Amino acid sequence: MNKISYKSLNVNGISIAYREAGNQENPTVVLLHGYPSSSHQYRKVLDSLSDDYHLIAPDYPGFGNSDFPDAGEYNYTFDTIATTIDSFLELKGIDRYAIMIQDYGAPIGFRLATAHPERILAIINQNGNAYEEGLGAAWEEIKALWANRNATTEKALLPAFTMEGLQWQYTHGTRDAKNVNPDTWNLDFLKLSRPGAHEMHIDLFYDYRNNVNLYPQWQHYLKEHQPPLLIVWGKNDAFFPESGAEAFKKDVDNIDYNIYDTGHFALEEDGVDIIHKIRSFMKKIPTLAIADTIGND
Repeated sequence: MNKISYKSLNVNGISIAYREAGNQENPTVVLLHGYPSSSHQYRKVLDSLSDDYHLIAPDYPGFGNSDFPDAGEYNYTFDTIATTIDSFLELKGIDRYAIMIQDYGAPIGFRLATAHPERILAIINQNGNAYEEGLGAAWEEIKALWANRNATTEKALLPAFTMEGLQWQYTHGTRDAKNVNPDTWNLDFLKLSRPGAHEMHIDLFYDYRNNVNLYPQWQHYLKEHQPPLLIVWGKNDAFFPESGAEAFKKDVDNIDYNIYDTGHFALEEDGVDIIHKIRSFMKKIPTLAIADTIGND
């Protein structure tokens, strides 16, 4: 097993926890997690790929082991979180990197990419959406919140924060629920049980409508810059079904396209194959780009 370090960095007064592995002279891959998870979701990637790559996986504010500042002190929007992660990477001196995105990692990652297109070496996408046709049936109650945020539409979302709701998110669409480590939803439930956590997550559910508004900007970035793109997508995801993966074909000319018969957290059930795909994909990134990355670290 390769060594993984568990660290933290102060970013504008907020302690950002992160996992780091691999030689910093190797190309960097920034692992951006989804809801309701943390850097824990990338534990297999960190262990398996750190022989060839420098891997760094931060926890967003309010997630994982990072600080959970009060909403009066920190504005829980995707714009604010992306700014925090951007500052985190700059403090770490990481200015050229690939990103791996999943769920919430997509709106964070695409904000980084559109702000700094010259920094993005490649995109590894595991159910990270950027198209309206990629919003599945599970968004119905969140769309009701977007249309009219009130006590009723907020209350309708509370089952998502229960142990049963979290377990469903990890196991729905899998071939066999026994393939998913129950530590995943148990850790998430622990963090979601903190005072103020439900309110914070409902704020992010509500703010997600602004991600949809930015989809055309992200699509323009993809079409204009043509970043190397690896799709490793769980097709049974109730939030981001396969139609979301297909949509990337409209804007990116060359995609390494892989669909898995699993759910939202595809790494849980198909991690071995996905990690193999990542290794093969990264080896195809142009030598000059990789040389530039090493020179900038």
